[in-house]
Amino acid sequence: VFLIAAGVLGGFYFYREYKIFGLLFSFFVFFSTILVEYLGVQYGLFFGHYFYNPDFGLYIADIPLTIGTAWLMVIATTHALVKPMALVVKQPFFQWIIYAIVGAFAAVIMDLILDPVAANVKQYWVWHGDGLYYGIPFSNFVGWFFIALTLHALLWLGVRYLKRTKSYHPYWHSRMVLLYILMIAMFSIIAFINNIFFAPLLTIVLMSALVWVYKRTRRSQ
Repeated sequence: VFLIAAGVLGGFYFYREYKIFGLLFSFFVFFSTILVEYLGVQYGLFFGHYFYNPDFGLYIADIPLTIGTAWLMVIATTHALVKPMALVVKQPFFQWIIYAIVGAFAAVIMDLILDPVAANVKQYWVWHGDGLYYGIPFSNFVGWFFIALTLHALLWLGVRYLKRTKSYHPYWHSRMVLLYILMIAMFSIIAFINNIFFAPLLTIVLMSALVWVYKRTRRSQ
């Protein structure tokens, strides 16, 4: 319920910010990430070899529907966070590049705390094999980066086409940034309670740096 609610908030933000394009992009994120996750579970592509716990919500083709809404939350919150940073650059092509790369890094930062808690504490999914970072393979973070990079790159192209790169919804934009912070805070608290310390500390430090840059760029604009 929590992940579905977070995804609905992300979709509503996209709709309020970009109208029908935002709604269509939200559906695209939802269905495309479920497809990617399906390929990951069936063939070990993108992330590594893993499977989902049968108790993790409603399923479609062996993939929980909540995964699609979770990805929608990730892309919506990182979009709101990184968009002002890209606009510091004047040249449109480099805006696009910076936005997509930093947006992908912002998504990976969230996964640095999400995956250790979800896999090791809650056991929403189980990894085959071991990785140096709480048993999570490095390929998972590489997969997160390139999938988020692709989705952000497509989103920015659409926003540029609509000539809405400089628009900010006065209510929803700041609340998406807050949702990014609160999501990391919640998973960090769960990690600390369960004696996981390095992951939340690393994530909080990296998130704080991103939020600091976000606030500096918003003030300048």
